[in-house]
This record gives sequence, C-alpha cells and structure tokens, in this order.
Amino acid sequence: MQNIRMRLMRDADLPSVTALNAGASPAVNLLTEDEVRELFGLSDIALVATNRASEVIAFLVSLAPGQAYDSENYRWFEDRGVRHQYIDRIVVAPSAKGTGVGTALYESVFERARQRGASEITCEVNVEPPNPGSLTFHERLGFRQLAEQWTKDQTVRVALLSRPVY
Repeated sequence: MQNIRMRLMRDADLPSVTALNAGASPAVNLLTEDEVRELFGLSDIALVATNRASEVIAFLVSLAPGQAYDSENYRWFEDRGVRHQYIDRIVVAPSAKGTGVGTALYESVFERARQRGASEITCEVNVEPPNPGSLTFHERLGFRQLAEQWTKDQTVRVALLSRPVY
C-alpha cells in the first residue's frame, strides 16, 4: 500500500509535473515547463500527490471562470455562460493508478466548486486519440458528455464533459 500525500502545487514541482505530463501524452497535450508555469499561474486549484519519497505521482490543475486562458476547450465552456469550475488536466503516474488518488484530487475540486457557488464542473477527454480509461473514470464520477469538438488544428477530438455540483 502506498503512502500518498496531497498538497498544493509549488514552483519547485513544475519540473516533475512537466515530466509526468509528458509521460501521459497523447492522453494530454505536451507542455513545456514554461507552459506549465503559465497554466499554474492561471489556476485557482493546483494540487500534487506525492509518494513516500516525496516524488510527484499525480497532479491536477483547475481554473475558475473568467480566466485569460487560450484553450479551445476552456473557451467552449466559457461561451456557454454557465458558472463552472474547469479541470484542465489531471495526470496520475502508472504506479499510482488504482489507488484512489485521482478521485481524491477531483473531490478537492468538487469542494472548491461548492464553495464558489459553481453550478457544474467541466473538463474534456480525448476520444481521438482514444483515452477510454479516462472516459470510464469520469463516467464513474457522474460526468456526462455535452458535445465533441476537434482541437489542435483538427488533430485531437475531445468529449466535452460536465457534472453538476452537488
């Protein structure tokens, strides 16, 4: 059994987060460390989970509405005019899959959304290239698909998902 600790992301975590993100491609798009830093700066929730050796084994980044974030998917949700909490990305290392760390990270977002008075939590999952594990995870948490769209110059198709805040 792993001893997992969740905490707020710090600047010192950015190299580890960038590497973990790269290892999850193509399920998530690649980001440079500078892009991770920029995303971290826009977020209102940025969490990491670490193991006993204090290595980052999972992370989550989420944004409130009204951010100057140039993501096609974030913009899609913003254009709907619904008060939402957007989860930009979650990555769990293969060694931590099945431990519940992903659900624990999401529970933190659900709590923040309740505090803010958001009506829904939003995110997207790749359907091309396929990411069936993530779709199953999100369905289990109560997310439902609202639409699909092509992004990244028509190279990635995503399912746009939402879950009511309750």
